[in-house]
Amino acid sequence: MRKPPFIFVIAVAAGLAACGETSSLQVSDGTGPSPKLPEPNKTLIPTVHIAPAVGWPSGAKPTPAAGTRVAAFAENLDHPRWLYVLPNGDVLVAETNAPPKPDDGSGLKGWITKKVMGRAGAGVPSANRITLLRDADHDGVAETRTVFLQNLNSPFGMTLVGNDLYVADTDRLLRFDYEPGATEIKSQPIKVTDLPGGTLNHHWTKNVIASQDGSKLYVTVGSNSNVGENGLDQEQGRAAIWEVDRATGNHRIFASGIRNPNGLAWEPRTGALWTAVNERDEIGSDLVPDYITSVMDGGFYGWPFSYYGQHVDVRVQPQNMDLVAKAIAPDYAVGPHTASLGLAFAEGNRLPAAFKEGAFIGQHGSWNRKPLSGYKVIFVPFANGKPNGAPVDVLTGFLDKDENAMGRPVGVAVDRQGGLLVADDVGNKVWRVSAAR
Repeated sequence: MRKPPFIFVIAVAAGLAACGETSSLQVSDGTGPSPKLPEPNKTLIPTVHIAPAVGWPSGAKPTPAAGTRVAAFAENLDHPRWLYVLPNGDVLVAETNAPPKPDDGSGLKGWITKKVMGRAGAGVPSANRITLLRDADHDGVAETRTVFLQNLNSPFGMTLVGNDLYVADTDRLLRFDYEPGATEIKSQPIKVTDLPGGTLNHHWTKNVIASQDGSKLYVTVGSNSNVGENGLDQEQGRAAIWEVDRATGNHRIFASGIRNPNGLAWEPRTGALWTAVNERDEIGSDLVPDYITSVMDGGFYGWPFSYYGQHVDVRVQPQNMDLVAKAIAPDYAVGPHTASLGLAFAEGNRLPAAFKEGAFIGQHGSWNRKPLSGYKVIFVPFANGKPNGAPVDVLTGFLDKDENAMGRPVGVAVDRQGGLLVADDVGNKVWRVSAAR
């Protein structure tokens, strides 16, 4: 069947947006340890409300929090999404996008979704590389960059254990030999384990971090659907955090029922594993809040059968009430449809005292909410290893007056000089937030 012209797609997309519903609550209502959860509002046509990607005008930049400033650490990148800071201060950035996945989004709805998401900046081919950025003079700007690794397959997460560098491609966890100070790696990778991928690969990003003693690796694997509509047989090993034995590559499911985990980090006071999670869509602008949470070994967090603990999602049939009864409610909501991806704890940062203890979160921004939510970096204050208080805006101003996206924040990391790095995959920059002089 001949595909309809692009102008038709835009018209249909506009129609979808016009027919969708509108939020009745504020983003703040869906934020915190006890978010408001209204009744589901499943409409015939899902809400589609996109901030079209336009990039930054010359000289423009986001708005930093009081007492801080922001500058471009690196520019003219190709869809930078994830960051990792090496012990010597070099910064690795994954320039990446979705792999080909022809079975994800078949039919007219899927085709339209691909076009609409392309307007949001997610339609460019993946550069499939990791670039090394070096700020040798510590002035907050990377003066050199090199292609560190290339010919990867939609790489995302990175972590270093000793001289072993691990990279999570969309379908494999890889190990590379790393020499301190190296600006490129030419050796062939060793496969640690396969990861769920394939031609149906709905949530393609895979992140990886190492345990405190370096013996285990933890890998995020998102679901292959919104709420299991592609069949639960397509969800084997998905919507989960894996624990991988570093020596053997053997793995087990560490935690499950987590729709789309991305950010992973160890909370510095308690040593608990935390993750940032994208929850489900298409039951209203106010549902379901994305969240950050500590992750229990063996814990089940609801997906697809329930959300935010034991709130049953009636769209999922057949149900599994035994699993619903076990579902753990997350620790802290970060707003509905904010697409909260990046997660980094504050340890080592040199920003003002308000950012001393807590977590930085990169919010990529909504497509299924009216009005828009996310499109900023926030800070959730902690005390004694748990969230404590309302979030604080760290970096805003990613949308222009017409609600076009000049940038979209993704990964966040604290650099060796105490600044906060933010990957911006629409602006094609890495921003650096530091204390104002």
